[in-house]
Amino acid sequence: MRPTSLRALASHAAGSGMLMRRWDFVAAYLQGNFQQGEVMYCHAPPGYGTVGSDGRPRICRVEKPIYGMAQAGRRWQRTLFPWLRDYGFTQSSADPCVFTLSSNGQQLILGCYVDDLFILHRESGAGSLYATFTEALAARWNVEDEGAVSDLLNVEIHRTSDHVTLSQASYIRHMVDAFS
Repeated sequence: MRPTSLRALASHAAGSGMLMRRWDFVAAYLQGNFQQGEVMYCHAPPGYGTVGSDGRPRICRVEKPIYGMAQAGRRWQRTLFPWLRDYGFTQSSADPCVFTLSSNGQQLILGCYVDDLFILHRESGAGSLYATFTEALAARWNVEDEGAVSDLLNVEIHRTSDHVTLSQASYIRHMVDAFS
């Protein structure tokens, strides 16, 4: 999700009274898949034995995308995004990491960032669109509800009953400390 999308979604939530929650995909990249015919190899990890019995370096075939691989994030998206579309979400043409779903007068808006879902919703009780979706999400993926959004994309998010404040004060302090 682009930073401009985060700002737009936070503004929409404040103006419409929608709640903002964050869900995390546990080990998201491992839940992705390589494309058919795509084969990846790497050197054996430390402690595994880096040299084979023939004295040559041990090379391992990678079965699942893992953190640190250049294409791992894209493989994860190619696994998650079709599932969201099949569920009924419409993908934004302005930001392909933003999805919307409306049903029976209820609406969900999702912002995807790496292994996090930023979910905007109004109703959350049993049978609500939010509850139904998050149940399906948890049935399909290893996910954790991290509660009300407090930060995303190095942006702190503070919510009151009538407005949302976005701040990067902590990030700026971190950067000043890192480069001074």
